[in-house]
Amino acid sequence: MFPLAVFGFIHGCHEWIEMFFISGWFDFHSARVWNWLDLGLLVVSFISLFIFGIWIISLQMALSSTQRARMSIVVICYMLFVLMIGAWASSGSNDRFLFCDALVRYSLAVPGAAIAGIALQRLSGRLEHRILKGLRPALQIAGWGFIIYALTQLFVSKLAFFPADRLNTSSFLEMFGFPIQAMRLAMAVIITVSLIWAAQLVDKERQRQFLAAQESRIETLNCLERELRTRESMRQDLLRHIVVAQEDERARISRELHDESAQILTAFSFHLAAIRNATPAKASILPQIEQLQLLCRQLSTGIYRLVRDLRPAQLDDLGLTPALQYQCDEVFNRSGLKVHLEVVGERRRLDKLVETVLYRVAQEALTNVARHAEVNEAYLKVTFQPNQVSLKVVDSGKGFHQEDFSPGRRTWGLEGMRERAESVDGSFLLHSTSGIGTEVEIIVPVANETRPLKK
Repeated sequence: MFPLAVFGFIHGCHEWIEMFFISGWFDFHSARVWNWLDLGLLVVSFISLFIFGIWIISLQMALSSTQRARMSIVVICYMLFVLMIGAWASSGSNDRFLFCDALVRYSLAVPGAAIAGIALQRLSGRLEHRILKGLRPALQIAGWGFIIYALTQLFVSKLAFFPADRLNTSSFLEMFGFPIQAMRLAMAVIITVSLIWAAQLVDKERQRQFLAAQESRIETLNCLERELRTRESMRQDLLRHIVVAQEDERARISRELHDESAQILTAFSFHLAAIRNATPAKASILPQIEQLQLLCRQLSTGIYRLVRDLRPAQLDDLGLTPALQYQCDEVFNRSGLKVHLEVVGERRRLDKLVETVLYRVAQEALTNVARHAEVNEAYLKVTFQPNQVSLKVVDSGKGFHQEDFSPGRRTWGLEGMRERAESVDGSFLLHSTSGIGTEVEIIVPVANETRPLKK
């Protein structure tokens, strides 16, 4: 549409200049200069109209932009050649301006407008079986308007050569009783209204396609969101299943160690005691028997500690808070780390899986503090609220830079705590600053239907 816009703007300027000359509103001191300027505007406007028609046809022929540019250059060269011929032919004419004006209309305006009209007619015919059916009448009207406009350009000022001596503005006025300019104006109005109509239809269709694309995009995003929610739900179910299976396996191993290995060690210890009692006090084998008894007691203590670590009986029998208190005591006995336990809110029993997750997160966090924080104290805080339970482990140790733990450098302890929290729809929060300390917190939503502990 750009060449057509250029044609309309420049041709409008040409018409205004002609109106000023005809009406005598301005007294131009250099009328000859303004005449040639008016002719130059006419030439440029008709070249733009010619290029518009060529581009419409080239689009229908599926030509590339380079090929369309070459065609435009050929058209411009043709027009310049015509102008040169006209200037040479009019060198001996008495009125060179009128001669050149007629030549421009014959060689540029008539073929340019005709090509534009034919191109729009062909384009309307190709839209018969397409979505934009409303475009067909608009383009047909505009096409016929251009064709009639091309015919009006045959009527030029009266000159002494064919066909200007027969088809001219004077003969048209005698035949129809109104000037040819009125006919051109009517065609210009019809063409403008038709093209505006067509542009509105195209804009509506473009908006419809845009809305359809947006709806399709939104639907695709909704499908992706539903799929992500489904995958997230499946992942949480899988994590929950893994945690439950892991705890069941821990409980099974704990039972087997307690029921089999511990009993065998107890029987072995009894047999050693019987042998020791039956051995004389001064026998040389007595120290070895006592050493075996000591090793048996150490092994039994180790198995007992392993059984408690695998599945503490306090967690199943007494609940979360006593199990955490036991864990704090165990950490102090093993590593010397003093853990201050604070319980806020009404203590109550929670879901078995939730209690297990909170206990394991506290166990892992306190183990990390004992191993890496290089401090002697830590704080463990449990907060019971109506709809959630939070557990927080805080130390003032050396800490670390959280940026150091990029996706390529995962720490399995932290990832394990995070996954345990996600398995019960909880949130895992980690804040650490080098030289200041670390804070680990897990928040788990719970239903307000759990029973309080009996005092």
